[in-house]
Parts: sequence; C-alpha cells; structure tokens
Amino acid sequence: MKTKALLIFAVMAWLSFTQTANAQKGIRIGYIDMEYILENVSEYNEAASELETKVQKWKVEIEAELKEVEEMRKDLNNERVLLTKELIEEREEDIFFKEKEILEYQQKRFGPNGDLFLQKKRLVQPVQDQVFVAVQEIAKNKKYDFVFDKTADLVMLYSADRYDISDQVLLRLNRASKRKQLNSKKEKKSLERSEKRNAEQEREVTDRERATLQKQSEREQLLAQRKAERDSIRAAKRKEFEERRAKLLELQKKKKDSINALKAAKEKLKEDGGQSNDGGC
Repeated sequence: MKTKALLIFAVMAWLSFTQTANAQKGIRIGYIDMEYILENVSEYNEAASELETKVQKWKVEIEAELKEVEEMRKDLNNERVLLTKELIEEREEDIFFKEKEILEYQQKRFGPNGDLFLQKKRLVQPVQDQVFVAVQEIAKNKKYDFVFDKTADLVMLYSADRYDISDQVLLRLNRASKRKQLNSKKEKKSLERSEKRNAEQEREVTDRERATLQKQSEREQLLAQRKAERDSIRAAKRKEFEERRAKLLELQKKKKDSINALKAAKEKLKEDGGQSNDGGC
C-alpha cells in the first residue's frame, strides 16, 4: 500500500513538474480499460467460457469430495460407541487423509500457482501483448505523452471519456485480425514462420506437461497402493472386531438366558413350596 501511494505521488509530482515546464507545449494523456477490451475480443471470450466450464466442473468435484468426508465423519460419530480405540483412530486417520487430498486438489486447481491462475494468464497474455503494440502505435502516431491502464494498480480517481483510447486499441486489434486472413505470399511465409515458432513452443510445453503428468501418475499409483494397504488392514481389523463383537453378544445372551432360567427355577420352587404348605393345612 505504501509503495502504491509513493508511486502515485511520484507520478503526479512528475506530471505537475513536466506540465509546468511544458506549459506552452501541452501534455497529451490517454488511458485504456483492459477489462473493456478483453470483453470485446471474441477469441478471449470463447476461451474464457471454456475455462469457466472447467472451473464449474472442478468445483462440483470438490463439493462431492467434501460431502463424502462429511458422511465419513457422521458415520464415525454414530458408530463411535461400538468401535475400539484402534478402529476409531483408523477412521479418523482416513478422514484426515481424505481432507488432505481435497486441500491439495483445491491448491492444484485454485491455488496461487494453480491451473486457474495459469490458464487465465495464458488467456490474457496474447491480448495484452497485442494491446501493448497497439498502444505504442497510437501513442506514437497521436503524440501521447502518457497512456495508463485504468484497471491497473495505479488508482485513477477520475477519468474523462475523451481521454479513453480503448476503442482505438480495439479497432487496431480488429484490423490486425483481418490482416491475418489475407492470402499474400508474404503473409503466408510470415504465418508459416509464426506457426513453426508456435509449434516449437508447444512441443516444449508438451514435454513439460508430459513430465508433469508422469510424476502425477506415479504419485497417484503410490497413493492408490497405500490406500489398498490401508483398506486391507482396516478390513482385517473390522473382521476381527466383528468376530469379537459376535462372541461378546453370544456370551451376553447366554448369561441373560442363564439368569432368566435361574429366576424361572426360583419362581417354580416358590410355587411348589406354597402348594405344599396348603396341603399340610
């Protein structure tokens, strides 16, 4: 915040000094609205729409995983009185591991360096490059001294519409797009060179992505192996618990039956004793 304030103060002070020194000349200042420009570039909007579809899919996946964790926690609370300490700790460990996986997935998709950030950057960067070139051309041709981005960190408390050159930038972007559709030999050769550079860059990206996918696959296999081992151990312990529980219930039933049989025998003795007394009278 202090850095931004100092930057604004320095720019305004320098502008004031320059304006005084060049009062006779006059200073030409313009600005652009990057958000407005992006909204009016069709290629960017189409790619942004595809990215939004991916984002919604990621959110649904995370919500489903969180719901599963909530069900696991609910089941544990309901069965806690029937479980041994070891089984409780096991179930809690499973919940913790699941929550950790969800957190890692959230960071992968929505973290500071996650897929959303990187893909947004890839979407914006080509348009920003074109805007930069267009601004350079406009500023040079129309002799602007300064051109600011209204959406950048430099806060603009007021901006008159007559200084907005966003539509001029869009016009140049559209012209550049149309020029790309021409069929001259020169443009074909230029396009071939550009495509060759893009192909080389894409191969580099593909190699990096392939290495990343390989590491991710190995990690997923390791996680699956660990999960299988935990499931096997948990199944064995659950079976042991069920067997102990069945034996305990059987012993409780035998004990209850024995007590009931003893009570029945006492009642019978009482009845027999009462009948004997009646006969003696």
